[in-house]
Amino acid sequence: MAESDADQPSDTMRERVGESRTKLWLLLDADRRVIATIPLGLVFISLVVLGVLDPAPISRALVSGDPLETVFQGFLTAIITGVTLVVTINQLVLSQELGAVDDQRERMAGAMDFREDVETAIEAPISPPEPSSFLRAIIDVTQTRANALEEAVSESRDEQFKERTEDYVDSLTVNAETVGNQLEDAQFGTFDLLFAALDYNYSWKIYEARRLRNEHEDAVTDETDDAFESLIEVLKFFGPAREHFKTLYFEWELINLSRAMLYSAVPALVVVLSMMLYVANPGSITGTTFGVENLVWVASAASTIALIPFMLLLSFILRIATVAKRTLSIGPFILRESARTEDIAWDE
Repeated sequence: MAESDADQPSDTMRERVGESRTKLWLLLDADRRVIATIPLGLVFISLVVLGVLDPAPISRALVSGDPLETVFQGFLTAIITGVTLVVTINQLVLSQELGAVDDQRERMAGAMDFREDVETAIEAPISPPEPSSFLRAIIDVTQTRANALEEAVSESRDEQFKERTEDYVDSLTVNAETVGNQLEDAQFGTFDLLFAALDYNYSWKIYEARRLRNEHEDAVTDETDDAFESLIEVLKFFGPAREHFKTLYFEWELINLSRAMLYSAVPALVVVLSMMLYVANPGSITGTTFGVENLVWVASAASTIALIPFMLLLSFILRIATVAKRTLSIGPFILRESARTEDIAWDE
């Protein structure tokens, strides 16, 4: 195994994923309504342009056939199916919260046991109730334990051990301060909280602490070993805490998605039915605006409105799927090639 620590994975998820900031903004940072609006605008513009370029005007097509009725019948079926999907999502989300009293007591006991274990580990009389403060408390203690580790190693005669430990503590301190500042104003229900938690590379810190201790076993005293164990103990609490808040955030987002789709489905249905009943008849809409047939404007706008529920679904699922992909493992496992370094190359 290589011994260099210079080439370690970046701490923040923005740097670890190896993708452009614009792509990451679209997938994660941006307001989901904005992400839904962008493709809707492109759809509207594309339909208008195609309507202008079409050698056979849409008004003639209504005389010889029923293209609008065919298209909007498909939209009607899709919207009803989408609403059914929303109901199913709500049932799945709510099923996690429903249960007999014994199940609820077991959930409560598990939550209390975890909080008490964290309080014991961080040596606090009680842990903060807010998710952001709770994560910050764990991160602050990891920084304190890392400083204690550096002090314990400072008396070692192994200069390489001391240097590597100092680099490790410096990296942890910078990452802890950055994420702590991000969590300071983060509120649960917003993506800021989860995004800040994703920027704390706790899994690598666990791996690196264990590697330092094992590779310099001869230089590790009882005091140093206790310092390593105390730091690793607190780092191991961050993973389950982050996963718990991630699960709650997913439930929160799925509920928001369900409400957004239901709210948008009603006007979409009204528009689709109006197009089928009143606009699909030849001569129902005549004239031009800016040199473009009014029927093209109306058909394009109606098609765009009919797609709103599905674009909302797309925008929400993009974020949820991206976060899920980036947090598939818990603990010191590295699944992404972009996060691999020569430090973890294994030679038998």
